[in-house]
Amino acid sequence: MSEDIFEIGGLKLNSRLLTGTGKYSDDSVIPAVCEASGSQIITVALRRVDLESKTGNVIDFIPKHMQLLPNTSGARTADEAVRIARLARAMGCGDWIKIEVISDSKYLLPDGYETAKATEILAKEGFVVLPYVNADLYVARSLVDAGAAAVMPLGSPIGTNRGLKTREMIRIIIEEISLPIIVDAGIGRPSEACEAMEMGADACLVNTAIATACDPIMMAKAFGRAIKAGREAYLSGPGAKQRNAIASSPLTGFLSEG
Repeated sequence: MSEDIFEIGGLKLNSRLLTGTGKYSDDSVIPAVCEASGSQIITVALRRVDLESKTGNVIDFIPKHMQLLPNTSGARTADEAVRIARLARAMGCGDWIKIEVISDSKYLLPDGYETAKATEILAKEGFVVLPYVNADLYVARSLVDAGAAAVMPLGSPIGTNRGLKTREMIRIIIEEISLPIIVDAGIGRPSEACEAMEMGADACLVNTAIATACDPIMMAKAFGRAIKAGREAYLSGPGAKQRNAIASSPLTGFLSEG
């Protein structure tokens, strides 16, 4: 099999696992998590970044080779998300931005309409925009028109570790949208990430499941392997499912009857 490269925003990557920086009991574990997972993209909430702080800056723990993906966590409207993105650029965090617009404080579901608005504005300003949204085909189509670099549908509510509750909707989005599909939020086990990749997702973003594991480094390694396994299974073209049993070997021509 030829080399399988994941390309997004003009960047060519060997890993299809995106990681995050939230919920670790100790941020000093982040470099080891990055190495164990093989991830090359890491997201960080801009509100956690304080470049003037002399201690406790999460940026200090992100390996230099990682593509930084600031996110707009905390934004409740498109205007707030745009303001955060521009601030990230001004702070030297680059042109990549993950749009998170959430005004619902109970279920933390993203606002597709406000997300599309922010995506259109920022894409026109030259940002590489990765929007986090519900698994909704119409929202995904609006993001394509808005200039998104990828679509990031949730698997289940953020931070729940409940897996691919939206698998059928994600399957439709994979079939219908030409942009890279990165399954984000809710994936709690490596097997679920593997399933998403087997379905044809281009990548997965996993944070909570790794950060809240008893051994985050070992879990990061497991996710990295699961993503590769799922991708290879997808590329291999799995055999069709059958309703009735079919023997693996011929049942005739070996033992004579009578």
